Parts: sequence; C-alpha cells; structure tokens
Amino acid sequence: MIRLIVFLGNKGPQYARTRHNSGWMFLDSFIEFPGAITWQEKFNALWTRTSVGNVPCIFLKPMTYMNESGKSVGAVARYFSLQPEEILIVHDDIEMPLKSAKLQFGGGLGGHNGLKSIKDALGTTDFVRLRIGVGRPVREDVASYVLARFATMEEAVIPLLFDEVGKILEQWFEQGCPVESLPIQVALPS
Repeated sequence: MIRLIVFLGNKGPQYARTRHNSGWMFLDSFIEFPGAITWQEKFNALWTRTSVGNVPCIFLKPMTYMNESGKSVGAVARYFSLQPEEILIVHDDIEMPLKSAKLQFGGGLGGHNGLKSIKDALGTTDFVRLRIGVGRPVREDVASYVLARFATMEEAVIPLLFDEVGKILEQWFEQGCPVESLPIQVALPS
C-alpha cells in the first residue's frame, strides 16, 4: 500500500509552470480544495497527512531543488519507517510523449536527477513512479527544455491529462495499490 506520495518540482516563481514542475502542477490539479490542506514544514519539504479515496497517506512536496529531492524523501522514509515500495514519486519524463502518463513500479531513471537523488537516498529504484510525459526536445538541450514553460497549446492539454491521470490514480488506490497491476498507461488522443 502506498503511504507516501512525493510530487517533484523546483522551488521559486521562475520554475512555477515549467515542464520540470509537472509533479507540482499535477498536485495542484489533484487536490480538490487546495486551500483546505494545511501544509507543515519539515524534512526540507512541505508535507501533510491526507487521503486518496479512503486510503490515508502523506503528500510530500520537497523544497530542495530537483537534484536534491532524495534529502526530503529519505528523511520522511526514515521518520515514518517507510519501505521504498510504499512510496510513489510523481515526476516529469522526457522519454514519454506529451499527453501521456504511466504508473509503474521501478524501472530506469532516464537521466532524471531528482530520481537519481531519490535512488541514492533509498538505496533502490523499487518505488512506484507516476511518469508525466513532457516530450523530448527537438533542438534545444534537455536542461533548457525541462526548465522552460509549456507552449500555449501544450498548456491547454495538460489539465485534460491530469484529470485522466487523477482518475486512474484514485481507482488504483481504491483497489489497494496492487503493484502487480502495473504498468498502467494513460494517453490522450492526438
């Protein structure tokens, strides 16, 4: 059972609606009444106890930069005695096309520095991931691409994707978060 959901992003207004902040953007769309949640500061992060469906869990929003996300995740995992398989990481993924997402257990890190930091902190990649596709850059370098805002046309489809992903995530939680049912993919029509 998932007990911790980590939403990856970078702090600071300059990163607010960038591809690399897809995890935080999903969090904002996933919480039905954002103002109703009381966040606490600890673990170099904002965290709160909440639930997905009827399943109690912790939401964690690391306040480190992306490449140091493992500091927060490791601290929370130790504090609450969590096993890696009880952790779900929500993050952007350039290896997946825009308008797609995938819920999976384990897998490669694809050069994602936030995931590398989490792997280092937990000692394994045996955690669940919600990969939000942001597409691969055609001309620009990866760092510039993920730190740039979505194009206007892309921003229009992101809420639709997040809505579908939220439904899938809630259904998966209602079923008891069975890792043997993974991967689960979501793709909006082109």
